[in-house]
Amino acid sequence: MLKVLVPTIMLIPTIWFTPAKNLWSTALINSFIVALISLVWLKTPMNSGWSFMNTFMATDLLSTPLLILTCWLLPLMILASQHHTQEEPINRQRMFIILLTSLQVFLILAFSATEIIMFYIMFEATLIPTLIIITRWGNQTERLNAGTYFLFYTLAGSLPLLIALLVLYNNMSTLSLLILQFNASPQLPLYADKLWWVACMLAFLVKMPLYGVHLWLPKAHVEAPIAGSMILAAVLLKLGGYGMMRITVILQPVSKELAYPFIIFALWGVVMTSSICLRQADLKSLIAYSSVSHMGLVAAAILIQTPLSFAGAIILMIAHGLTSSLLFCLANSVYERTHSRTMILARGLNTALPLMTAWWLTASLANLALPPLPNLMGELTIITSLFNWCPWTLILTGAGTVITAAYSLYMFLMTQRGILPLHITNLTPNYSREHLLMILHIIPLLLLMLKPELIWGWTS
Repeated sequence: MLKVLVPTIMLIPTIWFTPAKNLWSTALINSFIVALISLVWLKTPMNSGWSFMNTFMATDLLSTPLLILTCWLLPLMILASQHHTQEEPINRQRMFIILLTSLQVFLILAFSATEIIMFYIMFEATLIPTLIIITRWGNQTERLNAGTYFLFYTLAGSLPLLIALLVLYNNMSTLSLLILQFNASPQLPLYADKLWWVACMLAFLVKMPLYGVHLWLPKAHVEAPIAGSMILAAVLLKLGGYGMMRITVILQPVSKELAYPFIIFALWGVVMTSSICLRQADLKSLIAYSSVSHMGLVAAAILIQTPLSFAGAIILMIAHGLTSSLLFCLANSVYERTHSRTMILARGLNTALPLMTAWWLTASLANLALPPLPNLMGELTIITSLFNWCPWTLILTGAGTVITAAYSLYMFLMTQRGILPLHITNLTPNYSREHLLMILHIIPLLLLMLKPELIWGWTS
């Protein structure tokens, strides 16, 4: 654990004291080396159980893919943000990279924590750098409003979780994940156990986000800079799914009937947010709503608590993390050239930037779950497990899949096809930096097709 965590922490003084001319290259190379070192976690010494253990941290088959995704994303965020922050004074550029690095430190500690209270503290700590990134480096004046939504939705959801954890500690005398999974749930008075279950779940369902408490996400995505959108879509939403998968194992006897309304909300949200995507004019808003739709599938899969659905949830979380991050990078490359996120103002780009159109096509096909990409493995596994649980769910999941295909192709055709408008004929060409960024998103997706058991979680 420490061979990744210590170099990540040491990135902070390195960035602060590096000469200005070498700042971005040094940050990129060092963070990429940390990302490559993190691949060691894939080689788990046991087929199941915990590995790379120390006093407070350990990895298992559930946390390993999410940890590696977190480490992989830091160099990509640094690559993507270079143009966005080049007009800033050098100290602000340093501060920006340090915030991204500190976010990675908190996420590594959250995903590898063996004590639930440590996970909770790190879960909350990720709020601070994300909030600063959105409110300080966001694009529009509404960024303060978006930051407020983000902060208060997450805090309102997570405070009941703190009380629930204190109740759990009072009853069980421990909050260690290593011990709790072998204990029975605490015996609470009538209705108290149901309130306790909802309190445990609420923070994670808001973070995912569940349809109904999702309004903070499109606002945060639209107003955030490119690095903020990437980390939000790729990793921070997955904190909710990861927390749910950890805590449902402890809540087992209570969970059966209480999950029904949340599963209905999640599946209805898949159809509703996919339909909203079909009438979006704003490119980043469309990608944000598509994230809500995909996370609805993940939430429903986790709540039915079968081994197959857990495997589908973790596969889809990793695949969606890479795909949505790639889509935000592509949207940012369009925004940097046209200075607008409105799709109709950026049509016909395939004649001006043909190679970027190839990346757009790849990302759109990955978003609509083209076989044999991991996105399809995740969606198919989740839909199958939901169908086994209740055949009627096929209507909602099937409708969601069809609409997802429709809005992914709508997004591609709207931004890439057609006649190039006169106001954007003198576009700057794409930089090698941008092509490298797209390739580093697509390569892991393609490699996971060859060895998908790396992200199957506990069922592998």
